[in-house]
Amino acid sequence: MTVRPVRLLIVGPQGSGKGTQGVRIAETFGIPVVSTGDVFRANVAEGTELGVQVKSIIDAGQLVPDELTSAVVRDRLSQPDAEDGFLLDGYPRNLAQVMHLDEFLEGRDEALDAVIVLSVPREESIARIAKRAHEQGRSDDTDEVIAARLSIYETETAPILGVYGTRGIVDEVDGVGSLDEITARIIAALEARGLARPAAA
Repeated sequence: MTVRPVRLLIVGPQGSGKGTQGVRIAETFGIPVVSTGDVFRANVAEGTELGVQVKSIIDAGQLVPDELTSAVVRDRLSQPDAEDGFLLDGYPRNLAQVMHLDEFLEGRDEALDAVIVLSVPREESIARIAKRAHEQGRSDDTDEVIAARLSIYETETAPILGVYGTRGIVDEVDGVGSLDEITARIIAALEARGLARPAAA
């Protein structure tokens, strides 16, 4: 297997552990994690033009529009460390953003190699979020709020997976087990696609 740029997307409901697994997989393949939340926060902290726009929208209690979200991600993917691959976390989250990403990657003669879907039963996700809320003392994570968030994930993400499914790049991975077990499953699925890890220096 030849080592080549690896472009990945990790998807999963809240409580699926995708943030943790995303970091592990990115480190394994030597690529940066591009998380929309992190990119937004970095732009806001640095006071960039995009950051000022994002901050005014968030401060007004509104969702960042797809166009602006895509502009922020395009800017991040254009940075040198993402030339040899990346792992997207939290983007694209709807069909409009899938189209934006397609246009950007096609313009660079690139494409996603795989979409990792962490499959976790709804009850497990709710239990994990409730546990995290309790540990962090977060009173806003009520059962009703958690269920509503999971419903949004299910309605927004299902169409995305349908699109990527027709391209044959979706790998559904069992997201229940120890961190190491889940990481091993993801790496096995990616290696089965011929996506090799860089040799240890």
